[in-house]
Amino acid sequence: MALFTVSRIQTTPFDGQKPGTSGLRKKVKVFVQPHYLENFVQASFNALTEGKVRGATLVVSGDGRYYSEQAIQIITKMAAANGVRRIWIGQNGLLSTPAVSAVIRERVGVDGSKATGSFILTASHNPGGPNEDFGIKYNMENGGPAPEGITNKIYENTTTIKEYLIAPDLPNVDITTVGVTNFTGPEGPFDIEVFDSASDYIKLMKSIFDFESIRKLLTSPKFSFCYDALHGVAGAYAKRIFVDELGAQENSLINCVPKEDFGGGHPDPNLTYAKELVARMGLGKSEPEGEVPEFGAAADGDADRNMVLGKRFFVTPSDSVAIIAANAVEAIPYFSAGLKGVARSMPTSAALDVVAKHLKLKFFEVPTGWKFFGNLMDAGLCSVCGEESFGTGSDHIREKDGIWAVLAWLSILAYKNKDNLESKLVSVEDIVRQHWATYGRHYYTRYDYENVDAGAAKELMAHLVKLQSSLPEVNEIIKGASSDVSKVVHGDEFEYNDPVDGSISSHQGIRYLFEDGSRLIFRLSGTGSEGATIRLYIEQYEKDPSKIGRLSNEALAPLVEAALKLSKMEEFTGRSAPTVIT
Repeated sequence: MALFTVSRIQTTPFDGQKPGTSGLRKKVKVFVQPHYLENFVQASFNALTEGKVRGATLVVSGDGRYYSEQAIQIITKMAAANGVRRIWIGQNGLLSTPAVSAVIRERVGVDGSKATGSFILTASHNPGGPNEDFGIKYNMENGGPAPEGITNKIYENTTTIKEYLIAPDLPNVDITTVGVTNFTGPEGPFDIEVFDSASDYIKLMKSIFDFESIRKLLTSPKFSFCYDALHGVAGAYAKRIFVDELGAQENSLINCVPKEDFGGGHPDPNLTYAKELVARMGLGKSEPEGEVPEFGAAADGDADRNMVLGKRFFVTPSDSVAIIAANAVEAIPYFSAGLKGVARSMPTSAALDVVAKHLKLKFFEVPTGWKFFGNLMDAGLCSVCGEESFGTGSDHIREKDGIWAVLAWLSILAYKNKDNLESKLVSVEDIVRQHWATYGRHYYTRYDYENVDAGAAKELMAHLVKLQSSLPEVNEIIKGASSDVSKVVHGDEFEYNDPVDGSISSHQGIRYLFEDGSRLIFRLSGTGSEGATIRLYIEQYEKDPSKIGRLSNEALAPLVEAALKLSKMEEFTGRSAPTVIT
């Protein structure tokens, strides 16, 4: 059993080490500065209670992006020095964010140990590579992101830190080989276990879904399937689940080899960045080669986000969570006893609200950030939730879960087609259009203006807040832009009073609510590593069955025009068009 010693390294604080709802994200060149990562990790250890560090079991893994392996070695040496008892690492350092949550909640070590937290190494859907993004966040013993009280403590600690602890002579661990390595330090034994990245997660998925019914669908000659991991960590699960367990053809998987730079692409599963999948599904600018599959899906870098497509048909994330909720009890065994409640983030369309009202379910509208869903789930108030930014999930873990969402859709397709696998299939488009016919349609789009000057972005938001003091002026501006738009009846900054812990979250997005149920939402996003991202959400509700089949861009054109004029988007940002439209 190898021995190691502990060193106290003197350090000084860095500016801007404040973790957001998704952790700390910066360019790699920032993270590789001497002491930068170490400061944040020590600040995190110092923010936790002693029982969550000394003698604890922690998970350290991520999406495999550039700098992950070095970070794993540093965190492992620091964990040993801080009195952690054991570290669990996914083979090759790979664990999807949802799999980390599952491992914390479900995995039991050979000695009966359970994890009490994790360092997840990911910048989610942002690019990877030497000149791109890296990120780190801490998840708690419930498998969910650290609450604001902890992230605030971490930040406070980064501003005053003077030293960190590390075991410099602890050898680097071989993360490519499954097994346990034992060491002894000043406080006793310290173990590092490298384990199979997929087994625990697959076991959990098999307890939720009817894999046999999905297998019948995927092996039917009538059904075709395509899954794009965008060279993210979902590739570590795709073959094991879709091919080995469910019988899909291996050639139905594309970009499923995890790469530290995501193959030079942007691992964000939307119509702009998932180009190969979009083209294969018949939604590109040119006619696809070969037959278009019945179902397609994509994941982001850490596999917590998803995009669902039918043959030549895009399913909005807002519609997706509403449709999963509407069909969950019939199609997914895990929910057979009924849903406890449903929830969505504020910018997400109100499609889920209508389902909740129809099915008499508890409903919650929360700020953007998965921790708010986690609170509801821990209190037994929510079963299914989602956000417009391609995040969907349930109370099986405390993170959004991209592969879970794909399996949920495949379960719905399998259920709808259980009696007609030999005849004409019920398609993704059929399911969505039937949903609209039943519940009405929420026309919806999001405009992202990325890497905008931060000062200009703040000025734009301040302008929108100031306008809310005079709705007659707002309506005059809107009517000047388009006469086809309803009247604004309310404007505010969204504030959330958490029904579980009583905490209040203010300034969560600027809302303009219209008489006919339409909405304009403006938010600044903190998910990028530099500059600011302005997100504009545009929604129009249509109950008239004769009007639910319009093209989304045509139906929303008057509201888009009104939003751009109201916000003075081009005047403030210099942008004549958004970076991404979804």
